[in-house]
Amino acid sequence: MTWGGWGKQFSTVEMIDLMNHCVENKVTTFDHADIYGGYTTEADFGKAFQQSGLERDSIQLISKCGIQYLSASRNNKVKHYNYSKDYIIWSAEESLKHLKTDYLDLFLLHRPSPLMHPDEIAEAISKLKQQGKVKEFGVSNFTPSQVELISNSTQISANQIEFSLTQHIAMHDGTLDQMLLKNILPMAWSPLGYVFKEDTEQTRRIHKQLGELLEKYNATEDQLLLAWIMKHPAMIHPVVGTTTKERIVDALKASKINLELEDWFLMLVACQGHKVP
Repeated sequence: MTWGGWGKQFSTVEMIDLMNHCVENKVTTFDHADIYGGYTTEADFGKAFQQSGLERDSIQLISKCGIQYLSASRNNKVKHYNYSKDYIIWSAEESLKHLKTDYLDLFLLHRPSPLMHPDEIAEAISKLKQQGKVKEFGVSNFTPSQVELISNSTQISANQIEFSLTQHIAMHDGTLDQMLLKNILPMAWSPLGYVFKEDTEQTRRIHKQLGELLEKYNATEDQLLLAWIMKHPAMIHPVVGTTTKERIVDALKASKINLELEDWFLMLVACQGHKVP
């Protein structure tokens, strides 16, 4: 999301450089959505990928559809969601065209719509899979009941949700329980939460607790925050948004940190401001 118009506005050369840096460091999955950059970032990335020399089977491409955004490229009167069969198929094909690829490794419904019908969605995904245009299907920002609604008609492989130390409601509302039970891959956007974005009593408590653990784990604060996420038994995959090479490498190191049980709870308590029930 942050590579193109909604972020650093990288040139083709800059995108190629960062893409190769990621792959060289074994970060091979790139998370897209049609709306990023006002429907422009996929095409910018696809142009760079086409010139990068990377083999398609050396990376994984994710995209999302469904949000009809107010944009110069869309004749929309209001932001809304469209999960009609024809729109889902058209949107997937547009992403393929823009990303310069024949298939998506994972295709997600970006946000739930009150008007979505599971059978119509299933028909669209079935056709895309039969044509080899989509390998796996998933959702994003869906509640457990919404996952149940859609998965009754078609298999869901992933649910990309907001999850971090400062936004961990998914541990308590059944979202992660359901994914663990049904073997659905959890992906976490905004995995660092607002620890570095806000100066509040809560974030000061968190920074204090993190400071007491840095030396023990020979880690940075952001690495400990990522390690906290990955400690969960649902095997959460953080979606790292940084475009800085050094921070990408640092984030990778978090996967090697195994927080001790009580340290994990110390971080949770620092966030909540009280002991667990």
